[in-house]
Amino acid sequence: MKSAVETLNPTRVKLTVEVPFDELKPSLDAAYKTIGSQINVPGFRAGKVPARIIDQRVGRGAVLQEAVNDALPRFYGQAVEENKIRPLGQPEVDVTEVPADEGQDLKFTIEVDVRPELTLPEYDGVAIEVDVVDTEATAADVEARITALRQRFGTLTGVERVAAMGDFVSIDLVASIGEEDIDSAKGISYEIGSGNMIDGLDDALAGMAAQESKVFTAPLSGGEHEGKDAEINVTVQSVKERVLPELDDDFAQLASEFDTLEELAADIQVQAERAKKMEQGVQARDKVLEYLLENTEIPIPDALVEAEVTRHLEGESRLEDDEHRTEVNKNTRDAMRSQFLLDAIAEKEQVSVGQPELIEYLVMSAQQYGMDPNEFAKAVDEGGQIPDMVAEVARRKALAAVLEKASIVDTAGTTINLNDLNIAGDALGYDEGADHEGHDHEGHDHDGHDHEDREDEGHDTKSADTEAPGKD
Repeated sequence: MKSAVETLNPTRVKLTVEVPFDELKPSLDAAYKTIGSQINVPGFRAGKVPARIIDQRVGRGAVLQEAVNDALPRFYGQAVEENKIRPLGQPEVDVTEVPADEGQDLKFTIEVDVRPELTLPEYDGVAIEVDVVDTEATAADVEARITALRQRFGTLTGVERVAAMGDFVSIDLVASIGEEDIDSAKGISYEIGSGNMIDGLDDALAGMAAQESKVFTAPLSGGEHEGKDAEINVTVQSVKERVLPELDDDFAQLASEFDTLEELAADIQVQAERAKKMEQGVQARDKVLEYLLENTEIPIPDALVEAEVTRHLEGESRLEDDEHRTEVNKNTRDAMRSQFLLDAIAEKEQVSVGQPELIEYLVMSAQQYGMDPNEFAKAVDEGGQIPDMVAEVARRKALAAVLEKASIVDTAGTTINLNDLNIAGDALGYDEGADHEGHDHEGHDHDGHDHEDREDEGHDTKSADTEAPGKD
């Protein structure tokens, strides 16, 4: 087989392929065998029909079509390998000559989008400036973390006063439009100020007492009447306040694996400082990528972009939404530019992806989708997406490699070493086994603990960030 490549533009090539008859003959013989087993000819057993009889019955053209369809993927793959191109998307094939007689060649051309060849900028020692760590902000973060931990283990206590922001109330709701009740619910537990239900509900509840009702107008956020204004009748059944535990050694033992409050506070300080380091790492990562993109010419295949945009819009049933199409088009082009860039860096840096790294990424992705890691891995494998996962891990490692070579300082001129606490990997959202949060301040399962009076229904002491306290 002979092949040649012609570059049509930086992201598209044309392959011209000539296949000698002898190399096509195995596919031609297989085509005769396949067709011969599918037709009945008196006097011949199935699969034993001579080639000349098959030509008479179905035509040599049909046999050639079967043979060429069988052989094209193989010869295309050989041409891609010989010419060292990296195809993207579906190829467009044009068979220009078929061997009508023995000894003639099969000739065809293929046009296909390809990954562009990039000239990378120098990035060894590239200067990157990040924000300085604000000690006041760190102190505020420490305070916020301690408060959040206390709130997880707080208790809800009934009060004989009007409701205020931060209180928990049990409410009944009725929504109506005109004379028609659209929706209703009873006994809803709600934290005033959380803002996660109906517009205007927080303002309405503040200052209300138990057994008091109030009517206000708000747009509905879901259902067949979404967006329409409705009259909301809210009745408060009970008011409770959250009482936070005292900051002492007993609290430290309850909320963590530590024996003393001093140890717990020191650990929280370390986590807050690490979080600020993480913010610097993320900022450095983003600036490094921005530098690379700004200093690299990255052509994008328009046909591939259009196909991806159309697929995306079809999935959302928004093919006619021109404004959204423009947004998706831009996002798709930006994503492709980043992928092409990081793929080129991965090649230059000879990045490899080991099985433990792939497993770590699969587990992380499964958590993001709320799936069991084994089920997620099975779905990815069955969908043929493992190579995509490997490529994504390689891109993350490529960007981490550039980040490690960068010269990073903060605005105060202090050199930042992202190798401290393994920040380089974490800042990319990829962690080779380190625990992002360090110590778990809930080192054991608290499902069995009841930190409240028995009349306080619905308070979940496990974690405020998994479900809002008091939510049913």
